[in-house]
Parts: sequence; structure tokens; C-alpha cells
Amino acid sequence: MNEVVLTHVFDLTPEELAERFKLLGLQAFRAKQVLQWIYEKQVDCWDQMTNLGKNDRAKLAEHFVILRGQTVRHQLATDGVQKLLMDWSGAKLPVVDMANQTECVMIPSESRKTACISSQVGCPVGCKFCASGLDGVDQNLTSGQIVEQVWQLSRLPGIGRISNVVFMGMGEPLANFKEVTKAVQFINASWGMGISARKITVSTVGLPAQIRRLAEIDLPITLAISLHAPNDELRRQLIPWADYVTVNQLMDAGQYYFKKTGREITLEYILLGRVNDQPEQAHELAKVARTLRSNVNLIRYNEVKGLPYKRPDTQDVLQFENILRSKGVNVHIRASRGRDIAAACGQLRRENAQAG
Repeated sequence: MNEVVLTHVFDLTPEELAERFKLLGLQAFRAKQVLQWIYEKQVDCWDQMTNLGKNDRAKLAEHFVILRGQTVRHQLATDGVQKLLMDWSGAKLPVVDMANQTECVMIPSESRKTACISSQVGCPVGCKFCASGLDGVDQNLTSGQIVEQVWQLSRLPGIGRISNVVFMGMGEPLANFKEVTKAVQFINASWGMGISARKITVSTVGLPAQIRRLAEIDLPITLAISLHAPNDELRRQLIPWADYVTVNQLMDAGQYYFKKTGREITLEYILLGRVNDQPEQAHELAKVARTLRSNVNLIRYNEVKGLPYKRPDTQDVLQFENILRSKGVNVHIRASRGRDIAAACGQLRRENAQAG
């Protein structure tokens, strides 16, 4: 007997859910009620939906599932950052199969509560300094799995309403374009998570054609380009995909995105000690940044066990920032958060597998 695959509610729009309801003999308007229970009241159990009849609730349980992910590990840092390792296989806990696991992170501050989420299991890019892509990519996440991460993070103790979402977890978002853009629409929708599009950031290592596609979507989200090197030679040493895309091509795509959306581009730059954090690279980066309407986010590297890269010296970071600022670049140093809980992206997933 074949196992029935339940439909993930987070994968469906109100209209799609209403159509499913009609096929099951349920009243279409019940779809709106169900989504209100899930998104507004954060209910994850059909029996708690008290304005639905008992028979309707039983039918929903036979055909739909609210949650697909299980929390394998939950870590809380001393600075308030929380990280979840989630498994999507449906297997009984504990599980240690990396091929079905992703990470998501809640980063609270005085002014915002930011959800950092994954778009793929693993990553196809294989950046030399990153734990996420050490074992390649296993699968794309569905839009529902992506949205569920935001929902799960919002239910953590003391969090409540999330203000910002960044696609900076595991995976290359634009390599999972259809599901990511659908998830963005759900996260933004008034019936969904209700988070302003301007507070949603999609980060990409650089797929120019997909950046242009993203510009055509009528959502004013922020585009972040993971540059990490100011020239093609160094970038190819750090990022395998840079063999196929030049810095100039990325900047041209970013310029197109700005012209279409009016949204300033963020250039992300991970500082690797004595690799890309020296004055000559700062001067080169300033020239690149000035080719388009952008700001630069400097990120101190979080060490990954087994990789040769080191966290930069503070004096090198400050010198790098000062050079950019002296050249008229809008630059910020991102605060390091969660360093005591396997802060590097993909690190918790690998640690859990090795422990298992």
C-alpha cells in the first residue's frame, strides 16, 4: 500500500487552498479561516481550529500537513541569537542525515528581529571558505519549506513578530528561483507572514540572468551580491562559480536591478584574514562599488573547522573600512553574532552529522 503524501499548507496560496477544499467537498471560504489560524494565531494542530467542524478537521488531517520540518537541534547563544537545525525527511528523531537538513537563524536586536533562512539543502556553489557547500547540494527546498522556517523562528520564546528576512542561510537562492520567489511572495503577503518586501533580502553569489529575472518581479526586495573579492583572479580562487561570471558582469546585472526597482544594491564582502582584507583590495573594492548605486557590508569571517581561513585582525578590518569610507563608499561592518553556537553557515549541520 502506497503511503499518502500530504499536501504542505505552506505551499499553497489562499486561492489554491480553496480549490483543494472544493475538490474535497469542503466550503471554499474555510481556506481563509485555516490560513488565519496558521499565520495569525500560529496554530499547528487541526483540532485547535475551533470554528471548523469535527468532520472537516478530520478530512483536513487526512489530506494536509501544516508542518514538514522537525527541529533536530536548537541552540541559544549568549547574545540572544537562536539557531535551528531542521530535518525535512519525516523520519523519527534523532536523525543525522545531512541530505535532509537545513539551518535557520533568529537574530534579534533592539530595532529588529531578523530571520536568516535557507533555500537549499547544502549548496552548489562550493565557496572555499564556507561549510554549507563542502558536500555539495542535495536538494532544493520548496516554497513551503522556506516559509515554514520563518514561521518556526517566529514561534521561538520571546520572538513574536519578525521584522526582517534574509536569504543568507544554506544554498544559492537564485539557483532555486521559482520556489524562492514564490516564498518571497508568501512572506510578503498580507494573508501570509505580512513582512514588508523592503525588509526582505535575497543574497546571491552571482547569477546575472537570474538577477535580471528577479528585477522583473513586482516586489521591491533588497538584492545582496556576495562579492568577497574585488577582482576576478582572487574571486576565482575563493568561489568556483566565478569561473563563469566576471565581476563586471555582476555589476552590470546589479545596475540593471537598480534601474528596474530603484533599490540600492548591497555588496557583501567576507573578510578573510590576510587573503582579501588588505589595503590594495580595499582600494580595488572601492572602484567596483562606485560603478553602481550600492552599499558595502563587511563581514568578519567565522572560522570553520578543517578549513584554512582565519578571522581577520581587528586593525585590518578597521583599516579596510576607513579606506572605503575615504573613497566615498557607504560601508558598514556587520556585527558578529552567535559565535558561541557554530555561527558559520552550515557548521551546525556538519557538527551534528559528525556527532551522530
